[in-house]
Amino acid sequence: MAGTHPIVDVHTHMYPPSYISLLSSRKEVPYIHTPSSGDPRLIILPSDDDASKPPEQRGRPVDTSYSSFSEKLKFMSTHGITCSVISLANPWLDFLDPSTAAKTAHQINSDLDAACQQQNATSSALKLYAFASLPLSAPVPEIVSSIHSLATLSHTKGVIIGTSGLGLGLDDPALEPIYAALASTRTMVFLHPHYGLPASSFGPTAANYGHVLPLALGFPLETTIAITRVYLSGVFDRHPDLSFLLAHSGGTLPFLAGRIESCVAHEREFTVNGGDKPGPRRSIWDVLKTNVYLDAVNYGEPGMKAALAAAGGEDGQGWDRLMFGTDHPFFPPLAGEEKWLSVESNLRAIEGVCAGDEARKAKILGGNAIRVLGLDA
Repeated sequence: MAGTHPIVDVHTHMYPPSYISLLSSRKEVPYIHTPSSGDPRLIILPSDDDASKPPEQRGRPVDTSYSSFSEKLKFMSTHGITCSVISLANPWLDFLDPSTAAKTAHQINSDLDAACQQQNATSSALKLYAFASLPLSAPVPEIVSSIHSLATLSHTKGVIIGTSGLGLGLDDPALEPIYAALASTRTMVFLHPHYGLPASSFGPTAANYGHVLPLALGFPLETTIAITRVYLSGVFDRHPDLSFLLAHSGGTLPFLAGRIESCVAHEREFTVNGGDKPGPRRSIWDVLKTNVYLDAVNYGEPGMKAALAAAGGEDGQGWDRLMFGTDHPFFPPLAGEEKWLSVESNLRAIEGVCAGDEARKAKILGGNAIRVLGLDA
């Protein structure tokens, strides 16, 4: 489907060997249990660590597709992807001991960067770059130092973070020095969900539907709430050079942006309406067109159209702010097909919204990522 366009995957995950070793050394969530037979099991959330189940049945299996660079390259070749920007999959490094978090993060980020550098030195057809992970459990000055040190990693093009920040969410005032460092260094922030919504949100029969509710709704809504809190707290007013790339096309933000804007305009608590709370000074539409990029991981043409419109589609700017992604190695084919339905459905949605416009398709598939992230792809 892609023709001769470079295809850059900005949403693709790995648990590289050094991270696997870290999780395997732990006995508390998150940790990896290696049974006597079968794949290792990743226990990623407290709810996975069900004492009523034997360890080999807890969590989820982690096969080589999660940790092997050769498997990543094979996946890329199968789908015509020419470049991938790899990030750790959740839970990243939020759980590290504060006293050693910065050192551990530096080692894992350096290892991932070195692997990308080695691949690019040997191949011009399949290139790798990385989003680093921040040691968010470390003291704030050490986190800031970690951000500045990323400049020494030639193949690292941003950072990935979850929605909890330092533990109180992304509107926490304690994050101000971190946002300032990210903005001053022009470091892209890839925002990705992990915690979802409380299980009670889905009702007592949710287990009948497997993982559909938490994955289809919980993750996107988690992202929507997190970035809306960032906006409402005035982070983008104070840090106009801060850039976010939102996973899963920003969740429901493209659809709800107008409602958020209306609620802000009518909120009596905000100073602009006579209240005593600051509220955001900029329009959410301005923030979407200036500070926010969206990946194209939403699997359907209606969602892709909403993402484009929210990113500035009316004036054509939306075509410059959407980037292809796959979410590999998650959502693999159930029947062993070579091509992944999750990837093909995203490609079809991009084809649909571009309606034969090759220049626009080229931007979404790779041109935007190459330009924004500074990739040699």
